[in-house]
Amino acid sequence: MKAERQIGHYVDVSRKMARRAAEAADRIDEERRLPPELAADMADEGLFRLLVPRSLGGAELDFMSYLGIVEMFAMADGSTAWCVNQNNVFATDAARMPVETAMEIWADPRAVVSNGPPTPATGAVPTHGGYRVTGHWSFSSGIRHASWVAALAPMRRPGEGGSKAADRGREIVLLIPKAHVEVLDVWKVNGLRGTGSFSFRAEDLFVPAARSYGVNDTPRESGPLYLIPKVLMFAAGFAAAALGVARSALDAAIDIANQKVPVKWTSVLGDTAATQRQIGKAEALWRSARAFLIEAASTLWESAGKNGALTVEERVRLRLAGTHAIREAARVAAAAYDVAGSDGIFESNPIQRRLQDAQVITQQVQGRMTHYDTAGAFYLGLKPKSTYF
Repeated sequence: MKAERQIGHYVDVSRKMARRAAEAADRIDEERRLPPELAADMADEGLFRLLVPRSLGGAELDFMSYLGIVEMFAMADGSTAWCVNQNNVFATDAARMPVETAMEIWADPRAVVSNGPPTPATGAVPTHGGYRVTGHWSFSSGIRHASWVAALAPMRRPGEGGSKAADRGREIVLLIPKAHVEVLDVWKVNGLRGTGSFSFRAEDLFVPAARSYGVNDTPRESGPLYLIPKVLMFAAGFAAAALGVARSALDAAIDIANQKVPVKWTSVLGDTAATQRQIGKAEALWRSARAFLIEAASTLWESAGKNGALTVEERVRLRLAGTHAIREAARVAAAAYDVAGSDGIFESNPIQRRLQDAQVITQQVQGRMTHYDTAGAFYLGLKPKSTYF
């Protein structure tokens, strides 16, 4: 009963904050960030620590309820949902990093950690008491409201160059107060603008060893959340975001079809068989993709709770469902745009932004078409080459 009350509380709070995000959507897009007051209030309500262990003051929310919250935000504003997922999923590393560092970070009720992939020249050189870090990291979603950054870097000897092959297996994560890095404004895009996915860099910065951990370190926590590979949590969360964006676009298209009387017509757009077919097919795409995601995610979540382990098939199925939902959501948003006609080309029309957001999500690593190859190899009885499951 206590868990149900907790879930209900976070759903109610998320609904309230999602309404505020919808009202601020134009500002979010224009300023390329969540409004500081919105981000602060979301943090105060615990919406950036939904997946943080209870032992650290987090909600440790169940996976399916969490995905529902991400989808709810996405129906209001895609960028807000993206930040919710990015910042929350990374926060599961609170269960992997040194406990004293986790306590230091999440003692701040407004703590948010953003992260991003490193460029090839990035490296961490061991030194007395820690590391000297030099590098450049990109696509750090939510960095503008973050308090810390997480810098993934391979360990290197002084003067040593790097390569993907040589660096594999030597990566560590270094936790750095945001004030200690230089934030770079490179986020000049037309979709998910409000994520403010800027880059950051550091030059010969000392990071204490206590603020580092290995990417494959075993979680201290025994809860089922921490059995799920982080890459799959990102996949499912961004798929939920894509579906929410697409749902909003399709609902807007339905509203237009029920009200718009095209030039030289005598009835609304929705009275035509062609429009009815477009809407029907789009509904089928959206509902089937969402059903597959829910089925794959709930099966994996149930297995994590009951068995304390995940099978390869369960992981591959969620990998496939996540990618498929992202790709199909983009098709639904495009169908909504097509139904809207000339109405959809204006910035004032919500379909325009949803279309751009949905397309950008397909370009992120979780939306890659190669994930279909991974699933296909598995179902053919082969060993998938990918590490994204």
